[in-house]
Amino acid sequence: MKILYIHNDYARPSGEEHASASLAALLEEQGHTVEFFRRSSAEVVDSTTGKIKAFFTGISNPAAARAVARKLDEFQPDLVQVQNLYPLLSPDIFRPIKERKIPVVMRCPNYRLFCPNGLCYNGKVCEACFGGREWNCFFRNCAGSRFKSLGYAVRGWAARASRRILDNVDMFIVQTEFQKQKFIQQGIPAGRIGIVPGIMPRIEPAGEWFPGNTVTFVGRVSEEKGINEFLEAARRLPEIPFAVAGSCDGMPEVADRAPANVHFYGFLRGEELRRAYLDARIILVPSKWYEGFPNVIVMGMMLERPIITAAIGATGSIIADGVDGLLFQPGDAAALREKIAELYPDVERCREMGKHGRKQAENLYSREMIYRTLEHIYQEAEHHNAER
Repeated sequence: MKILYIHNDYARPSGEEHASASLAALLEEQGHTVEFFRRSSAEVVDSTTGKIKAFFTGISNPAAARAVARKLDEFQPDLVQVQNLYPLLSPDIFRPIKERKIPVVMRCPNYRLFCPNGLCYNGKVCEACFGGREWNCFFRNCAGSRFKSLGYAVRGWAARASRRILDNVDMFIVQTEFQKQKFIQQGIPAGRIGIVPGIMPRIEPAGEWFPGNTVTFVGRVSEEKGINEFLEAARRLPEIPFAVAGSCDGMPEVADRAPANVHFYGFLRGEELRRAYLDARIILVPSKWYEGFPNVIVMGMMLERPIITAAIGATGSIIADGVDGLLFQPGDAAALREKIAELYPDVERCREMGKHGRKQAENLYSREMIYRTLEHIYQEAEHHNAER
């Protein structure tokens, strides 16, 4: 099968780019041919003119549709997979695809179809824009800029009101059952939603298990990811070493206000990232928003580390409390501190949770299992497309 993957890259590398590359690699392992059609938000992020352009191209971009049409005629794919459309592609790109009667699958790693900024978070979990109330994004200034928030609200409203996404996508891919239920509540038929969790590389365990020393936060340092609760827990447990593996670009002041027992690795990848996991006794994921599918958790499970995470959305559904990790209420730094203090000194329990997590991850998130699920979704997309 020939698959065209369409994606608007973010201005800075993100989990979405990693996920799209991993998915393409998995498909190619199975004998499919994958090509990308990409634009990047880096084209417009650093100039006022670019930001004005992005305001309008997020609503409609006929030039992007024409470019996609040329790519379709050149590559002649059997199926198109779409990921992020904004701000340089817009839902206009579906028109040339459907004119050629090609099935379309849309991977939705966030909630942007119903929440203009995609996070369902504005200092706390927020669904104010659900049900066709996108203007709340502007009134609440969810993007931190009135102009940007207005752009998000307008393009979200335009996509929903015109039905250019709903009427042209044959199958939607979400990452968890929790996310699927949110999509169903917003009117997308259950039969058009498939679940494909994050795709992990093949990860071998470290060999003989050893406990590690740190309590480690892995990922982008941001408020919704629970970094403030992480730092507060570290402050209350000065005898335990904590570590952060991730970029602080969005919150550069964090290192200055961290207690002395927190070490900052910076952004890591490859073997350095693996080493950070193995040096950890516990992986901490204190997110306060509806994560799509945090690969941080599954990688920790694959490397036999117990996970402490918030009981919210995807994070709370991956970890079985008391089995392969512990759950706490999101935003509750005192409860987080108690969970760490409970688990950290119990090395044998850490080992048991880590071993169980590895088995669970192998059963549910293996590349073979994910490919079989993806193959079924593509077949369903072909079926829906043929019925149009």
